[in-house]
Amino acid sequence: MNVRLSAALVASIAVACAAGAAQANDTPAQSAARKVLADLAPQARIDAVETAPMPGFQQVIVGGQLIYVSDDGKYVMQGKLFDTGARRDLTGARLAVDVKKKLDAVSQAKRIVFAPAGKPQYKITVFTDLDCGYCRKLHSQIAAYNQRGIEVDYLFFPRAGIGSASYDKAVSVWCAKDRKAAFTAAKAGQTPPALKCDNPVADEFALGGQVGVDGTPAIYSADGHKVGGYLDPDQMVAKLKSLATPTLAER
Repeated sequence: MNVRLSAALVASIAVACAAGAAQANDTPAQSAARKVLADLAPQARIDAVETAPMPGFQQVIVGGQLIYVSDDGKYVMQGKLFDTGARRDLTGARLAVDVKKKLDAVSQAKRIVFAPAGKPQYKITVFTDLDCGYCRKLHSQIAAYNQRGIEVDYLFFPRAGIGSASYDKAVSVWCAKDRKAAFTAAKAGQTPPALKCDNPVADEFALGGQVGVDGTPAIYSADGHKVGGYLDPDQMVAKLKSLATPTLAER
């Protein structure tokens, strides 16, 4: 079988760890799906294998992506599966459940949080790189996001990887006495004083790979849906409202 996975999937798989072994309670179709993915991407960490809403297929969550494998293991598909009757993105909805579970496991103590003065109307989790242009643009408007009732929770995703200059900056920011001030200064282009301490940067970078981050800023709603990249404050509110009442066109 000669199947090429997308570059985004291969990149996210590279971050993941050991291949998913067959499970004792797998059906024959699920075992076949595991074998196909193990053959195509031996380093892939398979998070779930389950019967797809589309008859004759299994759906596999791997590297933050959802892959469809025919029950006989002959065919593999990538892409969004839509229920035309319900006008619903089934792929996005299923992935959101998995993403929410992973993001909810990150405690507030391991985030850098910029929250409104009152009770937030919305909450977004943003995987960010301190040197990313659109990440900096987003943070330059942080007061406007907060004024619109949006809580912004930052997790680090230095795109150049562990040990890079961006990674070292993220560690230094985390280790600063005033993290939020150091974060804002770094977003404005200042190089933070080099510091080291126990920090969550490597874990957050790995988490980004697990949920399918392929660029920064990568923004997720509170229910796990991928909002996308940079949106200005008004666009962000409109997008978050649309996610609360999704339609086919909005996906």
